[in-house]
Amino acid sequence: MFGLFSSDKTKGAVLQRIERDEETRLRQRYDIWYRTPERQEGARVWVDGREMLMMASNDYLGLGEHPKVIAAAKAAMEKWGTSTTGARLANGSRSYHLDFEAKLATFLGKEACHVSAAGYISCMSTAATFATRGDVIVVDRNVHSSLWAGIQLSNARYERFAHNDATDLANVLEAEPESVPILLVIEGVYSMEGHICPLPELLEVAKARGSFVILDDAHGFGVMGAGRGTAAHFGKSEDVDIICGSLSKALSSTGGFVAGSRATIEYLRTHSKQTIFSAALSPAQTAAASAALDVLQEEPEHIERLWDNTRYCKGLLDSLGIDTWASQTPAMPIVIGKRERAYEVWKKLWDEGFFTVLAISPAVPPGRDLIRTAVSARHRHEDFDRFAEALSKALGTRRK
Repeated sequence: MFGLFSSDKTKGAVLQRIERDEETRLRQRYDIWYRTPERQEGARVWVDGREMLMMASNDYLGLGEHPKVIAAAKAAMEKWGTSTTGARLANGSRSYHLDFEAKLATFLGKEACHVSAAGYISCMSTAATFATRGDVIVVDRNVHSSLWAGIQLSNARYERFAHNDATDLANVLEAEPESVPILLVIEGVYSMEGHICPLPELLEVAKARGSFVILDDAHGFGVMGAGRGTAAHFGKSEDVDIICGSLSKALSSTGGFVAGSRATIEYLRTHSKQTIFSAALSPAQTAAASAALDVLQEEPEHIERLWDNTRYCKGLLDSLGIDTWASQTPAMPIVIGKRERAYEVWKKLWDEGFFTVLAISPAVPPGRDLIRTAVSARHRHEDFDRFAEALSKALGTRRK
């Protein structure tokens, strides 16, 4: 019989580690994250009854309240109920999944697509599934946590290269034996930095080495290339083997996708544990994403307004001399530098009625602690005027 004292002592060590965790204590003390609005209308939210301007949402096109999207979600729920209550491999697959996957694959210029219940799951599944022991994954050091999670599950060896640096990529690849299979893992738009990857240059290097290319385009899809994403923006869709991403940003739904050749998607469905054991995307969320994809194509004014807002906001921040990490996209970081100073700026903005997000190391490199903001088609120019004024006050800067 197992000793009860020994078991209690072991369990106690785990509970002690949990209860005494310093990072959790500090998070709860400063109450920065998990802020919860009780209501939202467009780019405005209400927290504890106070109206605030949402400056940190990934709702790039503002389609979450579009009448066609809401109507589609309601109709799907009335027809199919609220959930399939199962994984796609077993009892969870439905015809609406197949219809949406075919539509999305065509839009992205790929043969096939698979959608799942979360973007994190979809992106993680790519590296975890297509790479295996004996392969080498060459990865931009700034990629998202979901990709790192998949890389660590793959059992492949991995090598980092400097962010968006085709020359360093070439140097890393040159050190690898020609017989070793290579997978290149990159993002189209980096959400913390707002950077667009130099895809043509990276693909030129990767092609010379015969690399299998995985592109996470969660923040480029719906934003770049008339909505078709970063690969389409550069005219390189055929040169990217896998495009993965999220439905919770430009399409204002939830879920994720993986698109590629029919062979790669069928392989994913056979071997990806994330795909096999995850519950299927719900009827309402699938229908919402599908309707949003239609709106994106039928009403280009949403993308046009997004980029007009992006240029306007960037111009204001540049005029204040604010370090936006050379952002090229609606993902607009405000780099502060030191953690304590970043917290002070975040708190001042919060007190002035602006909902932003504090991003600190290790989410960003040490010394690059920042306020993460994002531009939406829902914003108005006067919103940015107010935000720039509050930010200038918080930072103690003046317009050039």
